[in-house]
Amino acid sequence: MGRLDGKVAIITGAGSEGMGRATAVLFAKEGAKVVVTDINEAGGNTTVDQIKNAGGEAIFIHHDVADEDDWKAVVEQTLDSFGRLDVLDNNAAMFVVKPLMDTSLEEFRRQNAVNVEGVFLGMKYAVAAMEKSGGGSIINISSGAGIVGFPAAGGYSGSKGAVRLLTKSMALECAQQKNNIRVNSIHPGPILTPMLEQGMRDLGNSPEVRAMFETLAPIGHLGEPLDIANGVLYLACEESKYVTGSELAIDGGFIAQ
Repeated sequence: MGRLDGKVAIITGAGSEGMGRATAVLFAKEGAKVVVTDINEAGGNTTVDQIKNAGGEAIFIHHDVADEDDWKAVVEQTLDSFGRLDVLDNNAAMFVVKPLMDTSLEEFRRQNAVNVEGVFLGMKYAVAAMEKSGGGSIINISSGAGIVGFPAAGGYSGSKGAVRLLTKSMALECAQQKNNIRVNSIHPGPILTPMLEQGMRDLGNSPEVRAMFETLAPIGHLGEPLDIANGVLYLACEESKYVTGSELAIDGGFIAQ
Protein backbone atom coordinates (compact mmCIF):
# COMPACT_ATOMS: atom_id res chain seq x y z
CA MET A 1 0.00 0.00 0.00
CA GLY A 2 1.39 3.38 -1.03
CA ARG A 3 0.80 6.50 1.00
CA LEU A 4 -0.97 8.12 -1.98
CA ASP A 5 -2.87 5.16 -3.43
CA GLY A 6 -5.87 6.35 -5.43
CA LYS A 7 -4.79 10.00 -5.36
CA VAL A 8 -4.31 12.26 -8.38
CA ALA A 9 -1.70 15.01 -8.14
CA ILE A 10 -0.67 17.99 -10.27
CA ILE A 11 2.99 18.97 -9.85
CA THR A 12 4.12 22.16 -11.57
CA GLY A 13 7.67 22.82 -12.67
CA ALA A 14 8.41 19.09 -12.74
CA GLY A 15 10.40 19.09 -15.97
CA SER A 16 13.90 19.60 -14.59
CA GLU A 17 16.11 17.57 -12.28
CA GLY A 18 14.94 19.49 -9.26
CA MET A 19 12.30 19.36 -6.56
CA GLY A 20 9.38 18.96 -8.96
CA ARG A 21 10.76 15.87 -10.68
CA ALA A 22 11.86 14.34 -7.39
CA THR A 23 8.36 14.88 -6.01
CA ALA A 24 6.64 13.51 -9.12
CA VAL A 25 8.73 10.32 -9.08
CA LEU A 26 8.19 9.86 -5.33
CA PHE A 27 4.43 10.45 -5.61
CA ALA A 28 4.14 7.84 -8.35
CA LYS A 29 6.14 5.38 -6.26
CA GLU A 30 3.64 5.95 -3.45
CA GLY A 31 0.69 5.17 -5.71
CA ALA A 32 -0.42 8.54 -7.07
CA LYS A 33 -1.36 9.25 -10.67
CA VAL A 34 0.75 12.27 -11.54
CA VAL A 35 0.12 15.20 -13.85
CA VAL A 36 3.54 16.66 -14.68
CA THR A 37 3.45 20.27 -15.89
CA ASP A 38 6.18 22.60 -17.11
CA ILE A 39 7.09 24.96 -19.95
CA ASN A 40 9.98 22.54 -20.62
CA GLU A 41 8.33 19.88 -22.79
CA ALA A 42 11.41 17.69 -23.23
CA GLY A 43 12.11 17.70 -19.53
CA GLY A 44 8.47 17.09 -18.64
CA ASN A 45 8.30 14.10 -20.93
CA THR A 46 11.53 12.78 -19.40
CA THR A 47 9.90 12.93 -15.97
CA VAL A 48 6.88 11.04 -17.28
CA ASP A 49 9.13 8.43 -18.89
CA GLN A 50 10.95 7.88 -15.59
CA ILE A 51 7.64 7.35 -13.82
CA LYS A 52 6.26 4.98 -16.46
CA ASN A 53 9.51 3.00 -16.65
CA ALA A 54 9.20 2.41 -12.91
CA GLY A 55 5.63 1.15 -13.31
CA GLY A 56 3.80 4.36 -12.41
CA GLU A 57 1.15 6.39 -14.18
CA ALA A 58 1.66 9.95 -15.39
CA ILE A 59 0.90 12.43 -18.14
CA PHE A 60 2.63 15.64 -19.22
CA ILE A 61 0.88 18.95 -19.96
CA HIS A 62 2.68 22.04 -21.28
CA HIS A 63 1.94 24.76 -18.75
CA ASP A 64 2.90 28.38 -18.13
CA VAL A 65 1.79 28.87 -14.53
CA ALA A 66 1.44 32.62 -15.06
CA ASP A 67 -1.25 32.02 -17.70
CA GLU A 68 -4.83 31.69 -16.44
CA ASP A 69 -6.06 29.84 -19.53
CA ASP A 70 -3.25 27.31 -19.09
CA TRP A 71 -4.40 26.66 -15.53
CA LYS A 72 -7.98 26.12 -16.67
CA ALA A 73 -6.77 23.66 -19.31
CA VAL A 74 -4.48 21.78 -16.90
CA VAL A 75 -7.22 21.23 -14.33
CA GLU A 76 -9.76 20.30 -17.01
CA GLN A 77 -7.38 17.81 -18.64
CA THR A 78 -6.56 16.33 -15.23
CA LEU A 79 -10.23 15.70 -14.55
CA ASP A 80 -10.77 14.34 -18.07
CA SER A 81 -7.82 11.95 -17.73
CA PHE A 82 -8.18 10.79 -14.14
CA GLY A 83 -11.61 11.90 -12.94
CA ARG A 84 -10.48 13.74 -9.82
CA LEU A 85 -7.86 16.00 -8.24
CA ASP A 86 -6.52 15.39 -4.74
CA VAL A 87 -3.13 17.11 -4.52
CA LEU A 88 -1.56 20.24 -6.01
CA ASP A 89 2.14 20.93 -5.57
CA ASN A 90 2.74 24.55 -6.64
CA ASN A 91 6.45 24.06 -7.28
CA ALA A 92 7.22 26.10 -10.42
CA ALA A 93 9.28 29.23 -9.74
CA MET A 94 11.75 31.81 -11.02
CA PHE A 95 14.90 32.84 -9.16
CA VAL A 96 16.30 36.24 -10.19
CA VAL A 97 19.62 36.59 -8.36
CA LYS A 98 20.01 40.36 -8.14
CA PRO A 99 19.86 42.99 -5.43
CA LEU A 100 16.66 45.01 -5.61
CA MET A 101 18.52 48.08 -6.86
CA ASP A 102 19.79 46.10 -9.86
CA THR A 103 16.45 44.44 -10.64
CA SER A 104 14.46 45.82 -13.56
CA LEU A 105 10.72 46.34 -13.32
CA GLU A 106 10.25 43.74 -16.05
CA GLU A 107 12.25 41.16 -14.06
CA PHE A 108 10.36 42.00 -10.89
CA ARG A 109 6.97 41.66 -12.58
CA ARG A 110 7.79 38.42 -14.41
CA GLN A 111 9.14 36.81 -11.25
CA ASN A 112 5.98 37.75 -9.37
CA ALA A 113 3.82 36.52 -12.25
CA VAL A 114 5.39 33.06 -11.95
CA ASN A 115 6.01 32.85 -8.21
CA VAL A 116 2.93 34.63 -6.86
CA GLU A 117 0.27 34.76 -9.56
CA GLY A 118 1.04 31.16 -10.53
CA VAL A 119 0.37 30.02 -6.97
CA PHE A 120 -2.79 32.14 -6.75
CA LEU A 121 -4.17 30.73 -10.00
CA GLY A 122 -3.24 27.18 -9.05
CA MET A 123 -5.11 27.40 -5.78
CA LYS A 124 -8.09 29.16 -7.37
CA TYR A 125 -8.71 26.44 -9.94
CA ALA A 126 -7.56 23.46 -7.88
CA VAL A 127 -9.93 24.17 -4.98
CA ALA A 128 -13.04 23.91 -7.16
CA ALA A 129 -11.82 20.59 -8.61
CA MET A 130 -10.85 19.22 -5.20
CA GLU A 131 -14.24 20.06 -3.75
CA LYS A 132 -15.78 17.77 -6.37
CA SER A 133 -13.37 15.03 -5.23
CA GLY A 134 -14.25 15.42 -1.57
CA GLY A 135 -11.22 17.42 -0.48
CA GLY A 136 -7.51 17.55 -0.99
CA SER A 137 -4.16 19.05 -0.12
CA ILE A 138 -2.38 22.04 -1.64
CA ILE A 139 1.33 22.46 -1.02
CA ASN A 140 2.92 25.76 -2.02
CA ILE A 141 6.70 25.84 -2.33
CA SER A 142 7.83 29.09 -0.75
CA SER A 143 11.39 29.52 0.54
CA GLY A 144 13.41 30.26 3.62
CA ALA A 145 13.94 33.56 1.82
CA GLY A 146 10.19 34.10 2.15
CA ILE A 147 10.58 34.27 5.93
CA VAL A 148 13.87 36.15 6.31
CA GLY A 149 15.47 38.73 4.04
CA PHE A 150 17.93 37.67 1.33
CA PRO A 151 19.89 40.65 0.00
CA ALA A 152 21.26 38.80 -3.04
CA ALA A 153 17.71 38.32 -4.36
CA GLY A 154 15.27 40.79 -2.84
CA GLY A 155 12.57 40.37 -5.48
CA TYR A 156 12.63 36.61 -5.01
CA SER A 157 12.33 37.02 -1.24
CA GLY A 158 9.34 39.31 -1.68
CA SER A 159 7.59 36.89 -4.01
CA LYS A 160 8.14 33.95 -1.68
CA GLY A 161 6.96 35.98 1.30
CA ALA A 162 3.74 36.58 -0.61
CA VAL A 163 3.38 32.83 -1.17
CA ARG A 164 3.69 32.27 2.58
CA LEU A 165 0.75 34.53 3.43
CA LEU A 166 -1.38 33.53 0.44
CA THR A 167 -1.06 30.00 1.78
CA LYS A 168 -2.31 30.93 5.22
CA SER A 169 -5.19 32.98 3.82
CA MET A 170 -6.36 30.16 1.56
CA ALA A 171 -6.01 27.65 4.40
CA LEU A 172 -8.39 29.77 6.48
CA GLU A 173 -10.82 30.21 3.59
CA CYS A 174 -10.96 26.45 3.06
CA ALA A 175 -11.34 25.81 6.78
CA GLN A 176 -14.26 28.23 6.92
CA GLN A 177 -15.88 26.52 3.95
CA LYS A 178 -15.44 23.09 5.62
CA ASN A 179 -14.42 21.70 2.24
CA ASN A 180 -11.78 19.29 3.58
CA ILE A 181 -8.96 21.05 1.70
CA ARG A 182 -5.72 21.71 3.53
CA VAL A 183 -3.20 24.33 2.37
CA ASN A 184 0.39 24.48 3.61
CA SER A 185 3.72 25.93 2.52
CA ILE A 186 7.22 24.46 2.43
CA HIS A 187 10.25 26.70 2.90
CA PRO A 188 13.39 25.15 1.40
CA GLY A 189 16.83 26.38 2.28
CA PRO A 190 19.67 26.13 -0.24
CA ILE A 191 18.79 23.03 -2.28
CA LEU A 192 21.01 21.85 -5.13
CA THR A 193 18.63 22.23 -8.06
CA PRO A 194 19.07 23.50 -11.63
CA MET A 195 17.51 26.79 -10.48
CA LEU A 196 20.11 27.23 -7.74
CA GLU A 197 22.90 26.19 -10.10
CA GLN A 198 21.78 28.89 -12.54
CA GLY A 199 21.72 31.39 -9.70
CA MET A 200 25.30 30.49 -8.81
CA ARG A 201 26.30 30.91 -12.45
CA ASP A 202 24.66 34.33 -12.48
CA LEU A 203 26.90 35.30 -9.56
CA GLY A 204 30.07 34.06 -11.24
CA ASN A 205 30.00 30.36 -10.33
CA SER A 206 33.19 30.59 -8.29
CA PRO A 207 34.08 28.36 -5.33
CA GLU A 208 33.35 31.38 -3.14
CA VAL A 209 29.81 31.66 -4.52
CA ARG A 210 29.10 27.98 -3.88
CA ALA A 211 30.56 28.28 -0.39
CA MET A 212 28.27 31.25 0.27
CA PHE A 213 25.20 29.16 -0.48
CA GLU A 214 26.53 26.16 1.44
CA THR A 215 27.14 28.23 4.54
CA LEU A 216 23.63 29.73 4.45
CA ALA A 217 22.57 26.55 6.23
CA PRO A 218 24.18 25.94 9.63
CA ILE A 219 24.13 22.23 8.87
CA GLY A 220 26.98 23.04 6.47
CA HIS A 221 25.95 21.69 3.07
CA LEU A 222 23.36 22.01 0.34
CA GLY A 223 20.14 20.04 0.53
CA GLU A 224 18.87 17.60 -2.10
CA PRO A 225 15.59 17.72 -4.06
CA LEU A 226 14.44 14.54 -2.32
CA ASP A 227 14.64 16.35 1.02
CA ILE A 228 11.85 18.62 -0.19
CA ALA A 229 9.93 15.85 -1.94
CA ASN A 230 9.68 13.93 1.32
CA GLY A 231 8.14 16.99 2.98
CA VAL A 232 5.65 17.45 0.14
CA LEU A 233 4.68 13.77 0.45
CA TYR A 234 3.98 14.20 4.17
CA LEU A 235 1.73 17.21 3.55
CA ALA A 236 -0.04 15.43 0.67
CA CYS A 237 -0.96 12.25 2.52
CA GLU A 238 -3.31 11.44 5.38
CA GLU A 239 -0.52 11.54 7.95
CA SER A 240 -0.90 15.33 7.95
CA LYS A 241 -4.71 15.39 8.05
CA TYR A 242 -4.72 17.90 10.96
CA VAL A 243 -2.13 20.23 9.41
CA THR A 244 -3.25 23.34 7.56
CA GLY A 245 -1.98 26.91 7.32
CA SER A 246 1.44 25.74 8.47
CA GLU A 247 4.93 26.45 7.15
CA LEU A 248 7.40 23.58 7.02
CA ALA A 249 11.03 24.69 6.90
CA ILE A 250 13.35 22.16 5.28
CA ASP A 251 16.41 24.33 5.29
CA GLY A 252 19.35 22.94 7.23
CA GLY A 253 18.71 25.52 9.95
CA PHE A 254 18.74 28.56 7.63
CA ILE A 255 15.87 30.45 9.31
CA ALA A 256 16.85 29.39 12.83
CA GLN A 257 19.77 31.83 12.79
